[in-house]
Amino acid sequence: MNPVDLVLRGSFPSVMVPTREPVELMRAPGERLLIASNGVFLEINRPWIRLVRRLASFEWSTPVPYGEAMELTELPCGAVPAELVVEFARMARLALPNEVGAWIVWDELAKRFRLVPLPALSHGPGHLHYERPDLREGEWLVVDCHSHGSGQAYFSATDNRDDQHDVKFALVLGRCHRQPTIALRLCAKGRFELAGEVPLKWVAALAGDLK
Repeated sequence: MNPVDLVLRGSFPSVMVPTREPVELMRAPGERLLIASNGVFLEINRPWIRLVRRLASFEWSTPVPYGEAMELTELPCGAVPAELVVEFARMARLALPNEVGAWIVWDELAKRFRLVPLPALSHGPGHLHYERPDLREGEWLVVDCHSHGSGQAYFSATDNRDDQHDVKFALVLGRCHRQPTIALRLCAKGRFELAGEVPLKWVAALAGDLK
């Protein structure tokens, strides 16, 4: 096999889902394909998340002698603290009318979260360009936050391009001069899943911060 293809196979392997035992867990951060009797699945593994999503189903019914796979979402890091979302909301109010950004990161060694402000290369009421920060050893991006100033919270075409290759939650706060509106989604290598609801602890903490 071509040496380049060997490297690619090692970095993004395909794995048969066994029929009589669970598929072996990934030992390191990365991605792989799970080939199952019910389709082809993408598995993503990070210290803070394990994610399995169906990529494709078979076009016709054919006996594939493999086991079945299931979609799942596991968050070993636990819930993102509401106080960090409040801290970002305060940053957003101070930056008005301009947009601002920050990351909420997970330290797999210390088992804790922290908020990392993003140095802006340029920003205004309708745009934000920033440098990706250098994280400490063992830290992973979990929530990519940015504000929309006094505008509504939503995900733009620019956000879609920026989020295309990441594994993270994306959070947008709008109407930052009052109780903010919130847009939240999971980004997984080009798949975007809008949150059915924002965590209630976040909503309550944001409301309490304005009292």
